[in-house]
Amino acid sequence: MKYIDLRSDTVTQPTEEMRQAMARAEVGDDVYGEDPTVRRLEEKAAELFGKEAALLVPSGTMGNQLAVLAHTQRGDEVIVEAEAHVFFYEVGGLGALAGVQTRTIRGEKGVLPATRVREAIRLSDIHFPRTALICLENTHNRAGGTVMGLQEMEAIGQIGKEYQIPIHLDGARIFNAATYLGLTVKVLTKDMDSVMFCLSKGLAAPIGSMLVGSAQFIARARRLRKMLGGGMRQAGIIAAAGLVALETMVERLAEDHRRARQLAEGLAAIPGLKVDLERVQTNIVVADIMATGLSPAVFLGKLKEQGVLAAAFGGNLVRFVTHKDIDDLDIDQALMEIERICRKGR
Repeated sequence: MKYIDLRSDTVTQPTEEMRQAMARAEVGDDVYGEDPTVRRLEEKAAELFGKEAALLVPSGTMGNQLAVLAHTQRGDEVIVEAEAHVFFYEVGGLGALAGVQTRTIRGEKGVLPATRVREAIRLSDIHFPRTALICLENTHNRAGGTVMGLQEMEAIGQIGKEYQIPIHLDGARIFNAATYLGLTVKVLTKDMDSVMFCLSKGLAAPIGSMLVGSAQFIARARRLRKMLGGGMRQAGIIAAAGLVALETMVERLAEDHRRARQLAEGLAAIPGLKVDLERVQTNIVVADIMATGLSPAVFLGKLKEQGVLAAAFGGNLVRFVTHKDIDDLDIDQALMEIERICRKGR
């Protein structure tokens, strides 16, 4: 059976151009700094974001953890949104690896209000940990792919400068955010001290993420990457696909957003499903299925039997994510199968 896979944009298959680039990639030992294709990718990423340097890492999680390690010392405190990926989905790495504690703030649709960030900063006191880092996420996964706007990022950036606290952006889907806002990633992230972004989600590369920032920050992150086992050898094979992703896959993200809106409106029209359409800004759609009388496990099982895959998202929520391997017919077919399941469930 061919599945309509809406579980995540991580399931994308590399394009033929990526496969060809990987096959003919010029490579060398990247730990020695000798892989020319990795160097080109890192230079390209730094240029796109207007930063001094960049580092290829195996995953977004490693990129985020390296950033925290590079910015902080053990015993420090990091301000994060209460359901941020770096806090919610990274296996407790902030405490286990960096030895920092988190100060969580409930955002508004995933967006941290600047006033609450300012209030959370620790003043100098022998009893307090040092506020060493502010972490943002754009787009925000747990909030349903919502976007943090330029003005909101600038406001927190100003706070960081005022208190001399670096700001790290988990920008796993930052190109989705920039597409939604009609901005370049350089403009959108200009006040961030470091940014992690994924090549392997909407951009459809098979593996890899990038960390960008100052030359000094990246030098420290490169050393820490080796400590965590992320030093790869002939990584140009991976980097070649990443270069193709940056060159060919950014502009088409708008198609994923359009299909997500099509899916969301279709789901909202099905009795038993509830969708907050205001949160459907990019390529993620979250539906509350409680009124169907089905548990997420049963709902997803029935859906899989009909050739459609989605993901449980906590409580009565189910998440759907559009990507390059989903077309308009797939959306129509998925909606038809979901409507049939909901009708029978009720």
